[in-house]
Amino acid sequence: MADAKPLKIILDSNALFVPLQFKIDIFTDLERLLNRRFELILLSPVKQELEVLAAQGSPKMRRNASFALELAEKCRYVAVEASAYAVTDDVIFETAKNWGVPVFTNDRLLRKRLRDINVPVIYVRQKSRLEIDGLI
Repeated sequence: MADAKPLKIILDSNALFVPLQFKIDIFTDLERLLNRRFELILLSPVKQELEVLAAQGSPKMRRNASFALELAEKCRYVAVEASAYAVTDDVIFETAKNWGVPVFTNDRLLRKRLRDINVPVIYVRQKSRLEIDGLI
């Protein structure tokens, strides 16, 4: 029986670049991978990071960040308390730790930090598919 409550998954900004970078439909691939309902969570610092890139990045980065922000509209936005100087990865790390939910990121250092505290990580494997490191 499918869980009534969807699984929350926190997104790192690079997760929203996956469709452009690797031509992977993250929504379809997550359905295949998880085989259950899920809810993608966009934390406020991640959205701010994308907005800055969309406004100030190189022309290619601005296009990619604008696309990522469009995808982000399919996610649930969650405003989190973070100082203006907080590093986005630290906010993702703390939120995932407190909520006990998986994170979708391709950032190696963040992945390692999350795995060190037993938080499952979803990432792109061999540039062709999504994979989970850890148990959900």
